[in-house]
Amino acid sequence: MRAKKVTVFPEPALFNPLTFDAEICNGCNMCIDVCQVDILYPSPEEGKPPVVLYPGECWYGGCCVAICPRPGAIELRVPLANRVHWKLKNLKQDTKTG
Repeated sequence: MRAKKVTVFPEPALFNPLTFDAEICNGCNMCIDVCQVDILYPSPEEGKPPVVLYPGECWYGGCCVAICPRPGAIELRVPLANRVHWKLKNLKQDTKTG
């Protein structure tokens, strides 16, 4: 059976939720296996970070960051609109400043 050449192009998106540090990532692809929405595709080069193929589909769960054996290899950036910022009702105190 002959190997087929496949070309993939990342889907354009307004926001890219994942950034890989190529210096730290060893290309183990554990993040690909654990992603709930399959937005990642293995790199065609051995030992390189995966390709974020569908950035607009990310659920921002963070399981890819949690399972990564190399701390700092993946950065998950959650859009500002999805971040939680609330105040305690009784104290009227900002939770970010303590």
